[in-house]
Amino acid sequence: MGNTADDFLIAAEDKAFDMNHRAIINNSIDKYDNAVKVGLSKIANLENAKRKAHVIKWKVMENLDKLLPEFESNFQRRGGKVIWANDAEEANKEILNILQRVGAKTVVKSKSMATEEIHLNEFLQNNQVEAIETDLGEYILQLLGQAPYHIVTPAMHLSKEDIAKLFNEKFGTPIDATPEQITQKARELLREKYLQAEVGITGANFLIADSGSIAISENEGNARLSTSFPKVHIAVVGIEKLIPSITDLDLFWPMLATHGTGQNLTVYNTILSGPRQANETDGPDEMYVVLLDNGRTNLLAQKDQRQGLYCIRCGACLSACPVYQNIGGHSYQATYSGPIGSIITPHTDGMDKFKHLSYASSLCGKCSEVCPVKIDIHKMLLLNRRDAVNSGLVTKKEQWGWALWKKGMLSRKLTDFFSGKTKNYFIKMFFNKTWGHLRNLPNVADKSFSKQWQQKDKSEL
Repeated sequence: MGNTADDFLIAAEDKAFDMNHRAIINNSIDKYDNAVKVGLSKIANLENAKRKAHVIKWKVMENLDKLLPEFESNFQRRGGKVIWANDAEEANKEILNILQRVGAKTVVKSKSMATEEIHLNEFLQNNQVEAIETDLGEYILQLLGQAPYHIVTPAMHLSKEDIAKLFNEKFGTPIDATPEQITQKARELLREKYLQAEVGITGANFLIADSGSIAISENEGNARLSTSFPKVHIAVVGIEKLIPSITDLDLFWPMLATHGTGQNLTVYNTILSGPRQANETDGPDEMYVVLLDNGRTNLLAQKDQRQGLYCIRCGACLSACPVYQNIGGHSYQATYSGPIGSIITPHTDGMDKFKHLSYASSLCGKCSEVCPVKIDIHKMLLLNRRDAVNSGLVTKKEQWGWALWKKGMLSRKLTDFFSGKTKNYFIKMFFNKTWGHLRNLPNVADKSFSKQWQQKDKSEL
């Protein structure tokens, strides 16, 4: 594997100048912006709602060691089982143990970024278990062998013509099939899988401590089918998804929906509190919740940056980010892309490997502005940059370069020592290959403003 930062620059440059890609993503984000604008206008006091959500998530992170056992205790009281997984390897191993015990050969999955994070599909395939994505966008990407492009709309980067061509190649549908025809074909293919699968795997949008429940929001109903037909249900959920009470959903459900898609509420909102009870007619015989750490406690230990764990995965910051809009989701080469991915990935997956993501920002602050839980995302990006420098994760060339720049900027004498012509020469020598091939390099004036001002004063005497 090559250098992650170098791969990022190559992929970002490729996508930034791909006009077809830019047209598709800008069209999708324009539709999103219009829908969200309408949705947010229906919230009586948006700023107050954001502050309340921020405070609730702050309390959760400050009391995570108390709320997680509370959730576990309440969930187990209704027959559910909790599995604590420190990392992806542990999570995958525990899931495979369950599948092997029940003899599962087929698994149906609803949309889950946590399972993407642990690369569950690839792991199950390597262990001879068929895992079928049932969310239409995720199913399309599974057919293509691609990772999600966006947290909420995973196939945002594909046009309807791209998808029609894919279904024509895979299933023989008309090359000019409409979105409705494609959806109908997917429904025909997936319905049979729900009946065949022994196990259903989902994520969860929220873990509810006081009721010992998980809450799932969706628009297609596939999560309900994935949790109703199979005899075993496994939910893989990050430990940061906790909220204290079921009453908090009256805030978080609308905030997630409006910031995610512009809807007042998503079409299906489900609360699951364990396996099927004696007086219930449907549901699984067994239900497991895998509480996934996978680097989250590393971020929790960072007092200044633990805000990143407040995220409810609405995707608003991705759609608002000018960098994301130009380079797309796959360029980040991380499970979570865009601004939120840039602040959490260096802590969960290694600062040495992903520190460059914190520089993939214009620091315009739009991400912080749109965040429904008021995470200071652009501030977190700066703190990550600070940590990378303090940890010695920058090259000597970069260290010396900034040291010389600082020395020059702090001394007017040194700043004015070189002529504008000399400065332009050095700019071209050092930055022509890295910056100059994409933009016009700045042209430094022959004399600094300070020198010009001194000469002006002398000429007026």
